[in-house]
Amino acid sequence: MTLTDTANQPSLEPCPDETRPTPNRRMLLRAVGLAALAGLAACATVLPTGEGAGVSASAVGTLAGIRASAGLEPLVPDRQLEQAALQQSGYMARGGRMTHSTGWGKGFALRVKGNGIAGAAAENIAEGRFDQQKLFDIWMHSAGHRRNMLDPRFTRFGLAYVRDGRDSSRRYWSLVLGK
Repeated sequence: MTLTDTANQPSLEPCPDETRPTPNRRMLLRAVGLAALAGLAACATVLPTGEGAGVSASAVGTLAGIRASAGLEPLVPDRQLEQAALQQSGYMARGGRMTHSTGWGKGFALRVKGNGIAGAAAENIAEGRFDQQKLFDIWMHSAGHRRNMLDPRFTRFGLAYVRDGRDSSRRYWSLVLGK
């Protein structure tokens, strides 16, 4: 391409000797492969960070009190379980809905296994405009959530939340419990 000055107005004209390469099969396959890789990269698990990461430490006392009331040992915060909780909270926040699956046919059992978590595990999730204290109050008044937190098999936990991108006062919470 050459740039010519016509009445002080730049315009682009093709050079007479300029040739364009004709796409061959190899170039097309390379382009398709790169596009596929870009698509897979976009689908890769991206762990959100920020305020909701690292909240497990702030829940130690609350969970210890809940478990002590049932004569159970306290749970220990676990980084691996927290990462799994953060991953699920991020998925829910991106999707704008509370769910135990990822929408790609990947339910809790597959996610736990994919995060390298072995043995018994459970997950509590919640969504709403409330703080951590209210969250545990809600879970304690729900038979299934309460049962998970008081399960004597569990010794570790990870808690995380991610804020909704459309409403910063709404949080998507996940608590993952494990052995």
